[in-house]
Amino acid sequence: MIRRRALLAAALLAFALPAVAQKKAAKGAVDLSSIDPVVTAMMAEWKVPGLALGVVKDGQVVYAKGYGYRDVEAKLPVTPRTLMAIGSNTKSMTVVLMGMLVDEKKVEWDKPVKSYLPDFQMYDDYATRNLTPRDLVNHRSGLPRHDIVWYGRKTTRKEILGRLRYLEPTTTFRNIWQYQNLMYATAGYLEEVLTGRSWDDLMRERIFAPLGMSRSNTAITESPKSDDFSWAYGVKDGAIVRIPFRSADHVGPAGSANSSIEDMLKYVQFRIDLGMAGGKRLLSEAQAKEMQSPQMPVGPAADALWAGFDQTTYGLGVGTGFYRGHRAVIHGGGIDGFISQMSWLPDDKIGVVVLTNQGVNNGIPTLVVKAVYDRILGLPPIDWAAKQREFDKVGARQAAEYEAKQAAERKTGTSPSRALADFVGSYSHPGYGTFVVRMAGGGLELVADDLSAPLEHYHYDTFKVAESPTSGMLQGLVSFLTNPKGQVDRVSIPLEPAIAPIILKRVP
Repeated sequence: MIRRRALLAAALLAFALPAVAQKKAAKGAVDLSSIDPVVTAMMAEWKVPGLALGVVKDGQVVYAKGYGYRDVEAKLPVTPRTLMAIGSNTKSMTVVLMGMLVDEKKVEWDKPVKSYLPDFQMYDDYATRNLTPRDLVNHRSGLPRHDIVWYGRKTTRKEILGRLRYLEPTTTFRNIWQYQNLMYATAGYLEEVLTGRSWDDLMRERIFAPLGMSRSNTAITESPKSDDFSWAYGVKDGAIVRIPFRSADHVGPAGSANSSIEDMLKYVQFRIDLGMAGGKRLLSEAQAKEMQSPQMPVGPAADALWAGFDQTTYGLGVGTGFYRGHRAVIHGGGIDGFISQMSWLPDDKIGVVVLTNQGVNNGIPTLVVKAVYDRILGLPPIDWAAKQREFDKVGARQAAEYEAKQAAERKTGTSPSRALADFVGSYSHPGYGTFVVRMAGGGLELVADDLSAPLEHYHYDTFKVAESPTSGMLQGLVSFLTNPKGQVDRVSIPLEPAIAPIILKRVP
């Protein structure tokens, strides 16, 4: 799950970065000592307090190392055992579970979801009738992200299923690739219905336990019970700050897993070995190959997600393509305070995992993966950090242009048409649930479950969402609307940037 609100990071870390390594396997050892200064320099430049890196080659762990701190305040170092959130890398595990159920003839990839979930309904009737489990997991439902349906909300997995029918698509079904979390929540819910087991239990019983991923879990609240876990961090006013954990349990199949380098290398090796682990077959080879074969072209979206990986398409839960001529599989993950990347080269039997504990404008995991591949494959080095700087500059310029455009459109010298108290109330939408506007500190505040943000007057009856520690993905301009009687009866909020602002009706 990737955050839309990003801040630019600058300057250097104010503390030293210790490195804690695990002994390399003697057989097939790879010298990656030259990666250390690259990693530490990137961490300093992009203000990442802690990072863990692991590499497998030819069935052996050849590198596993921690850099920096998992607890900045207590100066506790990152190790290969340190638990961090892996975000959307969870998606590939949800797909593995589905593949296991396909092997067991409990579900078919290309049979309509409605055959298994009679209550399943999309905004579009054709999609309702024809969308399949394959469509759920390769991001071609026609829906944009609609993340505030779940992010910071108390929506359950079953409630998410019921809200899909009210969420507007941006394109026709199966037309283009659009990254989506709600479809994966639906896939996990389908797995629960098919098995009578919770998705979390399925993860523990069918992936974590057989692969020996003994430290991994599916709820961020479980991580602090471990003797080696990382806190979440962000960047504010140029400084690294600890931020609260973000629970993603209700959308867990899309991104709630937490793991370590030690455990994730076992998972990547399982994927390289096409469903085998410990001499046992957990997933058929046919399913394993299907998952990492091209299913849907990604297009320009790959520029931001997997820059440097060519001809990128999407398989089932993973990106597929080439890295400098080598067939590659890749996927990333991000949730508040954490960004990760996993990748493997199927033909070269090489896999890389990078976990970090800073979730703001942090492209380091992908940069490190590419730097490792360059060294192991003996390829001419590329300054990937320089390319990331250019990418960041483009993003900063676009953000500045947007702010300037918005400022130019603002009508100065205006005031609200009525007292602020007249805007106070609850506003509801069948897909997005209820949002509350209340008085706070002499002004207005917008609240939706765990999300809240002050509303600063912009012009007329329009207010701007002010960034706050609890604003999350709330952003943009909030406009109050009136009926013919002059009563405030609706509010317009830009909850999904890919479509027009959502209109919520005032609750009597």
